[in-house]
Amino acid sequence: MAKKETTGKKTAKEEYRQMHDNGKSSTTSTGQKDTGSRKAREAASKEKKPEKKSSSRKTHSYKEEYEAMHDKYLRLSAEFDNYRKRTLKEKADLTKFAGEGLLTSLLPVIDDFDRAIQLMPEDDSCRAMKEGTLLIYNKFKEYLRQNGVEEIEALHKDFDTDVHEAVTKIPAPEKKLKGKVVDVIQKGYFLNGKVLRYAKVVIGE
Repeated sequence: MAKKETTGKKTAKEEYRQMHDNGKSSTTSTGQKDTGSRKAREAASKEKKPEKKSSSRKTHSYKEEYEAMHDKYLRLSAEFDNYRKRTLKEKADLTKFAGEGLLTSLLPVIDDFDRAIQLMPEDDSCRAMKEGTLLIYNKFKEYLRQNGVEEIEALHKDFDTDVHEAVTKIPAPEKKLKGKVVDVIQKGYFLNGKVLRYAKVVIGE
């Protein structure tokens, strides 16, 4: 009976060995847990890195889109400003030269006045008629002046292709008139600084 009791109880040596084995198993399991958690952290960090790259790419693409839209806005703004200025200039020119056709058709009338005055005799018998003609002529010229029409000065001036139209060339009566206008066949006129009709002239050579 006493022998069975001793057999059923564990000796101190066996208990120590069992505790040592349990410590090893717990250490092994803890190590496995630590290794597993470390691998999980590494995997998570690897997964996070691509997210940073994608976010930086998105930021870069947004910046490019903003710059492209800003550049497009600046171009459209400049184009609209040019269009506005061009439209205003066209309107101003339209108002400025609105009567160009009518005034051009009146120029032959003033040419006839010029010829009539030059051909009138200087004697007393035609003085009243000449004075009346000059009165009408001056009023007519004043009307043209008020509408922006001005005569182009040509006689004895340097020949200018921008305002003069050469009809012919003749020997200059004086040396200083070479290359200059020696006679005016038909007067020229400006309309608000623009050539309404070129002056037809004779050049001395």
